[in-house]
Amino acid sequence: MSRNRTRRAVLGIMAGLLAAAPAKAEKPLRIGTTAGPIGQTLAFAADLARKRGQAVEIVEFTDWVTPNEAVTDGSLDANLFQHVPFLQSTIKARGYRLLPVAGAFVLPVGLFSKRVTRLDAVPDGASVAIANDPVNAARGLHLLEKAGLLKLNPGSGDDASVADIVANPKGLRILELDAAQLPRALDDVTLAQVSFTYLFASGGDPSTALITDGSGNKHYTVSFVARPENRDEPRLAAFIATFRSPEVKAYIETTFRGFFEPVW
Repeated sequence: MSRNRTRRAVLGIMAGLLAAAPAKAEKPLRIGTTAGPIGQTLAFAADLARKRGQAVEIVEFTDWVTPNEAVTDGSLDANLFQHVPFLQSTIKARGYRLLPVAGAFVLPVGLFSKRVTRLDAVPDGASVAIANDPVNAARGLHLLEKAGLLKLNPGSGDDASVADIVANPKGLRILELDAAQLPRALDDVTLAQVSFTYLFASGGDPSTALITDGSGNKHYTVSFVARPENRDEPRLAAFIATFRSPEVKAYIETTFRGFFEPVW
């Protein structure tokens, strides 16, 4: 009997030790992004998430291809860097199994210049730089149309190209450049389409835009993107809830002076 009591006591002590042992650390949620305001905002949200006990790792990239490749191959759980039309174009071109999970904010695109201060002062034959990826090139062309500088084929959408220009009264010379290079192109062209993402990263002033397209335009909502099977993943859902918190909204509004629009 004493031997059985001793055995039960030892088993009880072992069970107590196992219960008291710390649980295995949760695998960190890995989210890809790009450097600049989006990455900066994600870093702030990740710090807040860690204070709430959520394990999060932010991975920054310098291009717009690798973040989707990394989510597709499973090395990332999600990414946040692209608006939905860009994602849809990428899926069409590359066959990714990806989807938008939750909206974050709208980042405007504007026309900027170091040579003119008004759109009606743009001279004939002026050089205009726009993005060279298909969707953002279309966005730049629609912005030029909004500015009254050219006309596109009626119904031209996210796949509009220079071939869709039906009227160019000033004879503008359209140059297509990598989006990250557009802030620097302002030294060489009359006008450039610049995303506020790269504008802030380059130290530019968004209030100097001659015209913008993004305020209130949720068509270009930058969204969290994941594989379909991960859309309801608990760690991702918990982080998105933290990201869409009053603290992060206040950070966006204070840091970016109202030029980025949270969508929650």
